[in-house]
Amino acid sequence: MIDWHKKQVEKTLESWGLSNYQAYWISFLKGLVIGGVIVLYFI
Repeated sequence: MIDWHKKQVEKTLESWGLSNYQAYWISFLKGLVIGGVIVLYFI
């Protein structure tokens, strides 16, 4: 399962033309947005 996921991530990043570093930043920003929405609406 882990190997399959790694391959899928690599394929997706390659097809979108993103580096691992860019993917890390996108994930970080996505987490901030989702966390902000949770704080705004549920706390």
